[in-house]
This record gives sequence, C-alpha cells and structure tokens, in this order.
Amino acid sequence: MKKGILVLSAFLAMPCVSASNPKDKFKPDYIKAQMIKTARWQLNNPWHELCDWTNGAFYSGLFAAWKTTNEKFIYDAMMYMGEISHWSPCDTGPMDRANDVAIGQTFIDLYRIEKNKDMIRPLTDTLEVFMSRPYNPRGHKVQTWWWCDALFMEPPTLVKLGVTLNDDRFLKYNDLKYKECYNLLYDKEEHLFARDNMYVIKGDGKDKYEANGKKVFWGRGNGWVVAGLAKILTELPANYPERLFYEKLFKEMCTKIASIQQEDGLWRTSLLDPASFPGGEVSGSGFFCYALAWGINNGLLDKKTFLPVVRKAWVGLDNNVNEKGRVGWVQPVGDYPVQNFNKNSWEVFGTGAYLLAGSEVIKLKR
Repeated sequence: MKKGILVLSAFLAMPCVSASNPKDKFKPDYIKAQMIKTARWQLNNPWHELCDWTNGAFYSGLFAAWKTTNEKFIYDAMMYMGEISHWSPCDTGPMDRANDVAIGQTFIDLYRIEKNKDMIRPLTDTLEVFMSRPYNPRGHKVQTWWWCDALFMEPPTLVKLGVTLNDDRFLKYNDLKYKECYNLLYDKEEHLFARDNMYVIKGDGKDKYEANGKKVFWGRGNGWVVAGLAKILTELPANYPERLFYEKLFKEMCTKIASIQQEDGLWRTSLLDPASFPGGEVSGSGFFCYALAWGINNGLLDKKTFLPVVRKAWVGLDNNVNEKGRVGWVQPVGDYPVQNFNKNSWEVFGTGAYLLAGSEVIKLKR
C-alpha cells in the first residue's frame, strides 16, 4: 500500500439511491444519500499522499459531508487521516508551499471539535515559517502565490487558523499575499483569474489565446478561487476591515460564472471557449455550484437570479455520479484547459467539490 493512503474496509457497504425525476435530486434525503455514497466510494478508492493538496480538497468536502449527514464513518475517517499523518502538512519544497497546507483546513475543523492543540501545532509551526521566510522567485513564479489554485489551498487555512487562535497576523498575511495574486492574475474586464502569469495578456507577442480568439481562463482554476472565497467569507468577521474586498470579488466572479454556464448545467475546462472543449468538467463545476449556493444561502447573491443556475448545476453534477458513487468527468491534475478526460475520469478533488456543492444545495430554501 502506498504510504499515507487511507484504506478502511469498514466503508465497503454502499447504499443504493436513485432519482429518475430531476426534482427528486433536491430532496434532502436524496442529497444526503448521494453524499454518503460518494464519500464511501472515494474512501474505498484512495489516491495520493494523505497530506497532498488533492486530498486537502477532498477532506474539505468530507468535513462538509459529515456536518450535513452526521455519519460516524466520515468523522472516523477524518480523524484516522489526521492521526496517521501526525497532523502534519506536506513538505514539497518552497515553490508550491500553499499546496502543502491545504489539508490544514480539515485539521483546524477537527481541532475546533476535539480541542486538542496537538492537532494544529505542526500546521501552526509551518505557517509561522511561511510567513517569516522570504520567497525566492523563479521564471514566471514571481511571487508567493503565483498560481490561482493557491487561493483555495492556503488562504482559507490562514483565515481559519487566525480566527481560531484569535491571532490577526494570519489574516493580515493572507490579505497581503491575496492582493498580490489578485493584482497579478485577476482580469478586471472578464472578472476571471488567469491560471498564472503565462496566461496574463502582456502584449509582448507571446500572449496565449483560445481557438475562438478569447483569453485563456481555466475552469477548475477559477473554481478553486471562488470556492476559496466562500471559505474565507465563512470565517471573516462581519466588521473585518478587508471583508468588503473579498465580498466584491466574490460577487463579480459569481456574476460572470453564472453568465457562462452551459446547457447541461456544467462549465468547460476553457470558460470562454466551451465549443473547443466539449464535455462538462465536474470538479470546476462542483466548486462553482458550491460557491453560488453558498452565496445565496448567505445573502450575498440574489436568489431569483442565481437559484436557477445552481439548480441546473446540481442536476448536471449529480448526473455524473455513477451507481457505485464514483464522480466522473473530472479533469486530471493539470493547470490549463484540456480534453483528456471522459465520463470515467475521476480524482479525489472532484469528489470533494461534489460534497461541498451538496452541503450547500441541501440548505437552499424550497
């Protein structure tokens, strides 16, 4: 067995659920059953080191699934993950250090319940080092958070920890680094993030465009950002000085995202050139669905405008869960729009995105 991969045979039993009528997909019992089924399937089909950023996204969704279903096996799986990883972030080197602490979101969530400081001490020590260590730029990696995915990985972890410890140093560091990334990668005309500096239009003759002439905006990359914003806003106090910055960005992005949804309810790996990338991509779409539903539930998005988008998205997502609970049509690990996946393609972060979406869709008032 690969080191750090979780396998628990007690999770093998799978419930059988179905919904032939799209309206049935919004019944709380159905949503809970689907979340349990997909969580079981993914726990029985582990992948990657437990502390890996991919599992950071999965376990974030798993915690949301536990809060929604109160299933003991989910809680036990998260605790087991933390214990066998010694509650430690990954250590993959300084260039992608935001990825190393994504799993910390779940450590903090569990600490808030268990109240055992050992569950967050390694994470706290790691973040203290990150905040004090100068970043060494290289190539297009010109700053600490040089890729938009980082905005899901580290900011929610920093903000959660800062709120939990009542230590605003973590929040202020997040504000500083978040705005650096925003200034580098956010397109204020399209209200979307370039994946990294290679996709920012500079007018130097090396700019990248899609086949239809549009700028390149990666679906899951923007899913990472908007889902991360929902997580940040969940934590920040209402009177926090920089909260309005995050709220404004969240609303801008959600408005744009809603406007480019496709007929099947999903989004494509290339947000502005969907015709060149047929087949809905479920991980980015799951993060979009989660963020949009969260925005409605928390009063930041107009329900009349955004609820039809969310309902369509949830049906599209759920249509890609097979009878065993595998979430399909997920783009593999990557960093730009591609076509190299199909209905049988899965990844742990695809399941995490689906679970996050379900945890908010179930809260929508009928």
